Amino acid sequence: MLDVADLSLKYGQSQILYDISLTAPAGQVTTVMGTNGVGKTSLLRALSGRHPYSAGTIRLDGDPLVHPSAAQAARAGIAYVPQGREVFSMLSVAENLETGFACLPRSDHHVPDWIYDLFPVLRDMRHRRGGDLSGGQQQQLAIARALITKPRVLLLDEPTEGIQPNVIQQIGRAIVQLRDRGDLAIILVEQNVDFAWSVADSFVMIKRGAVFRKLSKSDSTRTDIVDCLSLS
Repeated sequence: MLDVADLSLKYGQSQILYDISLTAPAGQVTTVMGTNGVGKTSLLRALSGRHPYSAGTIRLDGDPLVHPSAAQAARAGIAYVPQGREVFSMLSVAENLETGFACLPRSDHHVPDWIYDLFPVLRDMRHRRGGDLSGGQQQQLAIARALITKPRVLLLDEPTEGIQPNVIQQIGRAIVQLRDRGDLAIILVEQNVDFAWSVADSFVMIKRGAVFRKLSKSDSTRTDIVDCLSLS
């Protein structure tokens, strides 16, 4: 479980996040939603150690992560799939996956078969350069590369952005399979309401850098989510 309490973040003198609190349990997809510019990506950057936060606490299974660097967050078990994917364009698919070995002991330096079972296209294209893949294939590669690190928390920043519908369905099925394993907490930032509704267990709605509503899927409707987005 990832527990975030009163997290604030600044860029220079501009405050972006205000006292964000959320809990992401293992075996669930916690979806963070809001309009552009409300701080969703900044939240993931703080959780992944890519940008320092100014106040608050982050705990993973009860253990505090005190202002971790990106490397420390990754070693602690937080994997980040950024918006834009950031695959290494000149490396092959296999080599991109192998970059995840940096967080693992040498005995674990291999790509498990289940990664290729989750994203079969990567097995077929493992010798092709990352830059030669389509956007949807690069997104699958970015998620697979994050999973190589054996994370306890997976952060996904708008994985459907610019992706063709059939690949969106494949990514959705993969997220559901990962969730249903029960040992991984998933935090999904997403603006595609239909996709978010199809995979989410709970929703954290952000407005102007602060949480203004939390909803459980079991107690909400898709219309509730749309209404909250219109208020953000």
